[in-house]
Amino acid sequence: MYAFLLSTAVIFIAELGDKSQLMAMTFATRYRARDVLLGITLATAVVHLISVGAGFLIGDLLGAYQSWIAIAAGIAFLGFAIWTLRGDELTEEEAEKARRNKRAAIVAVTIAFFLAELGDKTMLATITLATRENWLGTWIGSTLGMVAADALAIVVGAVLGKKLPENVIKYGAAILFALFGLFMIAEGLGWINLGR
Repeated sequence: MYAFLLSTAVIFIAELGDKSQLMAMTFATRYRARDVLLGITLATAVVHLISVGAGFLIGDLLGAYQSWIAIAAGIAFLGFAIWTLRGDELTEEEAEKARRNKRAAIVAVTIAFFLAELGDKTMLATITLATRENWLGTWIGSTLGMVAADALAIVVGAVLGKKLPENVIKYGAAILFALFGLFMIAEGLGWINLGR
């Protein structure tokens, strides 16, 4: 349950202001929200299953070094905070491609999101979480967190047609990433003990 809740929160935060959230908003202006959400869910479930598998293998191979993994994960999350501050934008070409493609909405959204998520910070954050946490909870939680954040973008894209206040999201997500990172480093150094 801890892995599920942690992954849901971390990935939801990671997805705020991300390129794939902007894609969800764009797709929602052209397709039914249900189709966009289904495509996102399919792509996310597959990408995050791959991520959790990679993270589980890394964690299993390096199990004796859990404190070092915690410190490395914390440093990674500080990097994600910086990445979030740097921002992620949808290029004009990507936005136009999302608007133009009217056939097979679910397939188009699934493929677009699958490709967009490969190597993205949400994928890397999922791998990082899976090195330390239960794989099933991490997979379900990370998938739910991303789908929930993108559902928010779909609602905004479909109903309001405007972006969320960009600076508030960017700085808020960066601060939360930094706090998660500092917490993991403190746990790895033995300053915090959750008894897990």
